[in-house]
Parts: sequence; C-alpha cells; structure tokens
Amino acid sequence: MKKQEIGAYIITFLLIFLAIVWIYPYIWLFISSFKPAEDIYTTFWPKSLTLDHYKFIFVMANRFERPFVRAFFNSLFISTTVTFSVIITSALVGYAISRIKFKAGRTLFNFTIWQMLFPGFMFMIPLFVMIRNFNWLNTYQALIVPSLTSAWGIFMFAQAFKTIPEDYVDAARMDGANDFWIIFRLMFPLAGSTASIVGLFTFIGIWDNFLWPLMVMKDYNRMPLSVLLASFNHEYASYIGPILAGSVIQTIPMVVIFLLLRRYFLQGISMSLR
Repeated sequence: MKKQEIGAYIITFLLIFLAIVWIYPYIWLFISSFKPAEDIYTTFWPKSLTLDHYKFIFVMANRFERPFVRAFFNSLFISTTVTFSVIITSALVGYAISRIKFKAGRTLFNFTIWQMLFPGFMFMIPLFVMIRNFNWLNTYQALIVPSLTSAWGIFMFAQAFKTIPEDYVDAARMDGANDFWIIFRLMFPLAGSTASIVGLFTFIGIWDNFLWPLMVMKDYNRMPLSVLLASFNHEYASYIGPILAGSVIQTIPMVVIFLLLRRYFLQGISMSLR
C-alpha cells in the first residue's frame, strides 16, 4: 500500500471521527427528547420511548404561560421576513456597488467592509435607545427592522456580480431592460449560490439570535422560540424533557433549509475556495 493511500485512509478516519464527535450532542439531544424523564441522564438508549415531552410542548405549555407553538411561528415569521429582506436589499446595493459607476461608489463599498469589522454587540446600546424612543419595545418591529440589511450580504453579492461578464448586462440593455430587470432576471439567477449562502446564514443567525430579543422583548406571546425556551428553563428547570423537545423543534427549520439548499451552498463554498 502506497504512502499516499495510507495518508488518505488516516485523513478519512480522522474526519469521520471528528464528524461523529461534532454530531454526537445533537444525537443525544434528539434521543433524550423521547426518553422518560428518569432515563435522560442514566442511559443513552432507553428501554422505552415516549412522546410525553412533545405533548407537553403542544398541550401543557400554555398552562405555564409559555406558548411554545406561537413562539415557533414567531421565530419563523421574523427569520423569514429578515432573510427575504436581506437577500433583496443586498442584491440591490451589491449591484449598485459593482455595476453602477458613481462618485460615492468606492466610498460606499469601503464603508460596507469597514462595518463588517465591528462586532454587532457594540451597537446594541444605542440601538436599544433608538428602539425605545420609537416605542417599539415588545413589538415585532424591534426584532425585524434593525436586521433588514446586512453589510456581509452586500459584500457577497457585490463580489458575485463582479464575476458576471459585462457582455450579459450590455446585451440586456440593448434589449431595453432596466436595472431592476437586470438584477432580478439576469444577475440574481446567475448568483444563485451566493443568494443561498446569504439566505442560509441570515436565517440561522436570526433564528438563533438570543441576546437582542432578550433585551427588547418581554411579552411571551411575541417572543421567539430561543428566548422562550431560555425563560422556561430559568423558571422550570426541573422540566428537562420538554426543554430538550423544544430544542429539537428549534433545530428542525435549520436542518430542513440546509437539506433543501445544500447543493447551492456547496457550490458557493467551492467557488469561494478557488
């Protein structure tokens, strides 16, 4: 056996081992959500499985003033709205930066990159003051409006649009197409992998966002699922089974979206590595 083959087997084994280590917590979480409460910490695979924890989530949670189902749809509404907005605004601004020549174009592009250098938590206090002055506390606007645009999304679309030959745009203009037609009927389909990456990471970021919703939302009926689970865990920590079941439910949309968009996601990753 050649040294190259031995090295390939070692790397493959190492990657499989790391993949198992990485996915093990989710496997334990998923299995434990079906265990009886007394078996959660004692055995990996229980003798019997139960749906009691999920029944609690869908039936009994309202008695504790924790509407998990409503929180799930709150998260879905907020994440979907922000994701579509980020994709559209990023495509529009990215096209303007990459294809339209104007005096402030370079400055706008540099400002976009500059904004990406600062962590988001630096702006939370002034943003919270602004939201409070608008009387948006405990409203969906507080969770949606600050995230309607993304500097990272603009940068990704701008870089993707720069790789599209100018001849395509010139041909569309000769046929009488305006800028909006060019963006959404020509450039956007050609940058489908970029749109998938931006959409996937935006959705995951908003879906898992915890600190900002915790600051601006105290109404249980409008809370996203991540914050509602944390509040339930804080007050009813002994109900570990429903907490695990709620955590599994929280991961479902992200898994489904990744499975649907994995082809475009992998294409975008491979293109970025070239």
